[in-house]
Amino acid sequence: MAKAIESYTAVGISPTVRGVLKREQITQNIDHIHEVCAAACWLSSLDLPVRLIVIPEGALQGFTDEVFDWDHRQYAEEIAIDIPGPETEQLGKLAREFKCYLVATAKAREPEFPGLFFNIVFLLSPQGKVILKHRKNSPLFPVEHSVCPHDVWDKWIELHGRSLDAFFPVADTDIGKIGLCMANEGSYPELIRGLAVNGAEVICRPAYPEPHVGNGAWEIQNRARALDNTCYMVAPNLGTYYLLPDSKLPVDTFGGGSMIVDFKGRIVSLHNYGAGSSYCGGVIDIESLREFRVRSPLMNWMKDLRTEVLSLIYEQPIYPKNLWLNRTPMKHAEYKTEVIDRQIQLMQERGTFMPPARSGPGPHKAKKVKKKAKSRAGK
Repeated sequence: MAKAIESYTAVGISPTVRGVLKREQITQNIDHIHEVCAAACWLSSLDLPVRLIVIPEGALQGFTDEVFDWDHRQYAEEIAIDIPGPETEQLGKLAREFKCYLVATAKAREPEFPGLFFNIVFLLSPQGKVILKHRKNSPLFPVEHSVCPHDVWDKWIELHGRSLDAFFPVADTDIGKIGLCMANEGSYPELIRGLAVNGAEVICRPAYPEPHVGNGAWEIQNRARALDNTCYMVAPNLGTYYLLPDSKLPVDTFGGGSMIVDFKGRIVSLHNYGAGSSYCGGVIDIESLREFRVRSPLMNWMKDLRTEVLSLIYEQPIYPKNLWLNRTPMKHAEYKTEVIDRQIQLMQERGTFMPPARSGPGPHKAKKVKKKAKSRAGK
């Protein structure tokens, strides 16, 4: 029989971040993360010992490439890091100091893809070693410049295979099975389900920007993903953001809302305030989760997946693969024209989206869309 896992506290860190223009400026952000971790672990351990720390997306580097629409290769050369590397060594010291598993994110290079960078969330063991890396499967499409595995599909499959582990890796640890994702990935139920189907019991989803916190999307997604997959969601958001290293005043661009959600979709911990450094902390009870998955006749939903039916939804490709296999990602304006606008048109041509009467795509496109939809309906 497997050894029982004692309940423990997880903390989601919400640090203040300064956007960096050079790789060496990352150290300043890590120093501040250390301070917030010290406060969070000290006070949260008054409940149960802290065993898991989750640091939100952007906490090391900020969002320089997105805000300033940087050239992809320039960012890869000047700010993207290597994992493992000096920055993960610094974070490893934190993991050892607090005797915790630690989750962090960084825009980082991959040796097999020279000149490109991925957005990577990674897990460090209490011994300070990188034991899991997850490459963001769904960047924030209108603005984020990082590459994801689907963008280099052919080469990714060649290197890593076509399996759950290649896209949804999970670490089996002594505090449960941990899966990692980032921000926009939580907007797509399938990307979280992939982690859960691969065994994840605790899924760490760091950060989501405004207005999606204030309008409720962040909370709805986190609670729904936990309920959908009978798992915990640990979802910290960032604190205030200084646009540049020497900016005089920060902006609260994320809106707080750091939370931990249990396997029934209930909020265990919620920290609404975003304008400043803070944290949320809550208890993770893996044994109760495992018992519920085994004993519930209904709410352990994954056992009921009718995969043959569901596969019909995805038989036709939608978002194009291999976009960046032979070129670097586009800047914002070009991406809107060449990708987003074409995707909208594709969905209209299939009859999935109908053009609005008030602001449609234009008479010639609208007619084409209606004609194709009518043709399909008659078959």
